[in-house]
Amino acid sequence: MQAPKNQNIRWFMLSLVFLATTINYLDRQVMGLLKPVLEKEFSWDEKDYSYIVMAFTATYAVGYLAMGRFIDRVGTKIGYAVSLIVWSLASIGHGFVKSTVGFLVARSTLGISEAGNFPAAIKSVAEWFPKKERALATGIFNSGATVGAILAPLLVPFILGHYGWRQTFVWIGALGLLWIILWWRFYTIPEKTKRLSPEELRYIKSDQDGKTEEQSKVPLSEILKYKVTWSFAIGKIMTDPIWYFLHVLASGVFCRCI
Repeated sequence: MQAPKNQNIRWFMLSLVFLATTINYLDRQVMGLLKPVLEKEFSWDEKDYSYIVMAFTATYAVGYLAMGRFIDRVGTKIGYAVSLIVWSLASIGHGFVKSTVGFLVARSTLGISEAGNFPAAIKSVAEWFPKKERALATGIFNSGATVGAILAPLLVPFILGHYGWRQTFVWIGALGLLWIILWWRFYTIPEKTKRLSPEELRYIKSDQDGKTEEQSKVPLSEILKYKVTWSFAIGKIMTDPIWYFLHVLASGVFCRCI
């Protein structure tokens, strides 16, 4: 089935997911970019900073499982909203802490709540796109991670120079709360979207098997029986630490430049 012309509600919904992913990566970049300032403010050494980084990464890993299950239970609209509200407040909260312990708490909260972005984003794509467009849609929203990483080095030094490090956390974190207004106003599943034409709805559902979400669920124990599951998991385990290390290294080099 051909995509209907001038029927683009699904792409508008994807733009909301793209914005959320951009904000996700903006929020997580702020700490690294402010590292030299915070080290002087709180007399941190590299060991102190490493504990804060580990607090984020550990809770982020746990958060994938917790937030994924939560989003499956409550749905994309509520799940994404809760995730982003919590991580935005956690990001803003960095600007009010006065100790290393406070940063550990704020960073842990940010990690576990930010983990909800990608499960919610993937679920949104599955709701709004036929299978033949999902790879493209996933690539588009995932590019928000790169956009966020590019914008952060531009915004953070500007806000830092004019308003200080505390306001930097507050201003960047507040972007997520603005996004919530758009998300809650516009996002629904296709079947409940009044602006969606019958032609676009048929196109979205054109290559689906007709099963309900409950009927389509597969237990984790069943998924672990497939070799492709293990090949994907092992590949991620082996490559993600390298990419994360390079990311932190690049952030450190940039911090010294500013």
